[in-house]
Amino acid sequence: MGKVFRETSRPSSSSSCPASSSPPTTTSTSITETVNGTHHFKITGYSLSKGIGIGKYIASDTFNVGGYSWAIYFYPDGKSVEDNAAYVSLFIALASEGTDVRALFELTLLDQSGNERHKVHSHFGRTLDSGPYTLKYRGSMWGYKRFFKRTSLETSDYLKDDCLSVNCMVGVVKSHTEGPKIYSIPVPPSSMGHQFGRLLESGKGTDVNFEIDGEIFAGHKLVLAARSPVFRAQLFGPMKDQNTRCIKVEDIEAPVFKALLHFMYWDSLPDIEELTGINSNGSSTLMAQHLLAAADRYGLDRLRLLCEANLCKDVAINTVATTLALAEQHHCFQLKTVCLRFVATPGNLSGDSLLYQALFYNVL
Repeated sequence: MGKVFRETSRPSSSSSCPASSSPPTTTSTSITETVNGTHHFKITGYSLSKGIGIGKYIASDTFNVGGYSWAIYFYPDGKSVEDNAAYVSLFIALASEGTDVRALFELTLLDQSGNERHKVHSHFGRTLDSGPYTLKYRGSMWGYKRFFKRTSLETSDYLKDDCLSVNCMVGVVKSHTEGPKIYSIPVPPSSMGHQFGRLLESGKGTDVNFEIDGEIFAGHKLVLAARSPVFRAQLFGPMKDQNTRCIKVEDIEAPVFKALLHFMYWDSLPDIEELTGINSNGSSTLMAQHLLAAADRYGLDRLRLLCEANLCKDVAINTVATTLALAEQHHCFQLKTVCLRFVATPGNLSGDSLLYQALFYNVL
């Protein structure tokens, strides 16, 4: 029997190859940035340090920035013999093991007159022609042999009560490469303040009461002690109040103490209108004035700064005298400056010479 052959169709060459596609594109980013840190170094007894010897220094405590230890070296008689003790020298030194550590530096000698005419030498905020400074090994330094002429320094506003104040900022250069992320996890903002605020509102677990003008406010000792060094000493220190079940608080009004507690739990300022039932700029300013004093009394620095910022925005003819007095009493230097500028502005206090005299002869 003969064989039967059937021809089967073949795909054309054009259909035999899959459609061409672009290769996948991936990305990565190299990020170079600085890890910054600041150290304040106060040098007391400057006159006693003179004569220590050329090349000998007074060192700050070590501080950590970017994974390395650093120290500030101050040479009262200068670092170089050729200068014959005519200059003081100031340096920042790598105080831990490291090789080719690249960093930016800033050395600031603080003007202690309040005029803020600081002597600043800085890598920050300017173009670096040769890039960051490189420290090769432990003990490598950056600074100035002729930082300041001694005779000029000793008659300047940088020296006060035989003390010098130096700020040093270090920015350690770090690099890393980021590739495409294969995940996306949204992280909600912290709700800690909300949770502690709800704890205060619920009244659960309170173990201390405060009486102000016959009104009772309940709180939690541990929360208050964690937030305020004054409450910590009052509730747990060696001189703590014996009757912590109910502590009488003097020289503060109940709404102000309520606002203080609100901040300590919520970490935010309360709604002044809701707190006082009064809707006016005057009530907000008055509350901020009282709250600033309370914040300073209980060591709540962030609250004090918030009140200072709010008062700077609301300086007015009928409040500037009280606000200026508060700024002076509680060392709010920016608020004091704002008040003085307001007073000095032509027309602000015209026709009110008594207020003007009170400001400049009784407050200042």
